[in-house]
Amino acid sequence: MRPRGVPGLPFGMTTPHLAPRQLGATGPAIAPFVLGCMGMSGMYGPSDERESIATIHAALDAGVTLLDTGDFYGAGHNELLIKRALEGRRDQALLSVKFGAMRSPDGAFVGVDTRPAAIKNFLAYSLVRLGVDHIDIYRPARLDPNVPIEETIGAIADLVKAGYVRHIGLSEVGPDTIRRAHAVHPIVDLQIEYSLISRRPEAAIFPVLRELGIGCTVYGVLSRGLLSGSKTSSAGDFRARLPRFSGEAGEQNRRIVAELQEIAAALGHSVSQLAIAWVASKGDFIFPVIGARTRAQLAEALGALSVTLTAKQQATLERIAANVAGTRYDAHQMQMLDSER
Repeated sequence: MRPRGVPGLPFGMTTPHLAPRQLGATGPAIAPFVLGCMGMSGMYGPSDERESIATIHAALDAGVTLLDTGDFYGAGHNELLIKRALEGRRDQALLSVKFGAMRSPDGAFVGVDTRPAAIKNFLAYSLVRLGVDHIDIYRPARLDPNVPIEETIGAIADLVKAGYVRHIGLSEVGPDTIRRAHAVHPIVDLQIEYSLISRRPEAAIFPVLRELGIGCTVYGVLSRGLLSGSKTSSAGDFRARLPRFSGEAGEQNRRIVAELQEIAAALGHSVSQLAIAWVASKGDFIFPVIGARTRAQLAEALGALSVTLTAKQQATLERIAANVAGTRYDAHQMQMLDSER
C-alpha cells in the first residue's frame, strides 16, 4: 500500500502550501514543515518501525523536505531507521542532526560533549549510520558549559570546509550565544521549543534571529502531545517525568486542553491543527517541527495547512493557554538550558 501523503493529492505531488522557502539568510530552501523523527525511537514508548518508515515516506511524498534527528535518539537507532527509510530516496530529503548529548547503556543522559575532537567522532558515526557522505545541517544539541561556543562552531566550520557538513545550526541557546556563534560562521537556524504554552523565545531570542537572518525550526509545537490530549502510558515514555504531565499541574493542563478542544470542535478542526497553525502564523522565519510517528498523525498535522486563524481566534487561544502549569522540562534540565538564562 502506498503512503497516503496529503489526502486528495496524486501520488508524489506536493501541496502548494508546502512550497519551499529559504531557511534563514544562508540556508537551503525547505518545506515550511519539518518532520521530527525522535518519537520513532522510543522516547514516547514503543513504536512500530514499519509505520515509522511509512510515515517518513508519506512526508516526503507530500513535499516535506527536512528530516530532523539526533545521534542520541535511541542511541543511534533513529539514524539507522532513517537510513532504511531513505534507501533509493536520499535525493528527496535534507538531514538535520543534533549531536553532543551523551547516554549510558540504561538510556540515561550523562552529559554534553562538544569538544572539537568529539565533534569529529560524533559526525563520523552519524555518516555511517545514516549511510550518507554529508549532513545538511549539523548542530550541538545543548551548550557545553566546558567548551566555548566559538570552539564548537569553529570545529563544525572546519567540517563544512571539508565537505562533511553543509550548514551549521544551534539548539536551545540564548541571544548572547547566538551572536557569538554567528560571528564565527553563519548560523542557518536555531532549534528551540515554541508553542501556544511555551512562548518565552518571543521576548529576546526571536528578535535576534530576525536581526541576524537566522531561521527557527521550532519543536514541541504540540508540547509533546499535551495539546493533542496525548497521555503517558508506558515506562519508556519520558514525558511521565515532565512537570506539565503529572500531579496538580497535569490535572490543570488537561482542563485547559479540554477547553481548547471545545473551541477546535466548533471550528471544525483538531486542537493539534489549531496549535500548529498558530505557530506557523508567527513569522516566515519559523518552521514547525512535526513529531508524527504515524501516517494518521502526519495527515492530521498537514491538515493545519488549511487552517487560517483570525486575530480574535489567536487571542482566545493565547488567553486560555496562558494558564498552563509547570515548566517544560524538570528542574535539572531547565538549569542546563542556555535559552532559559
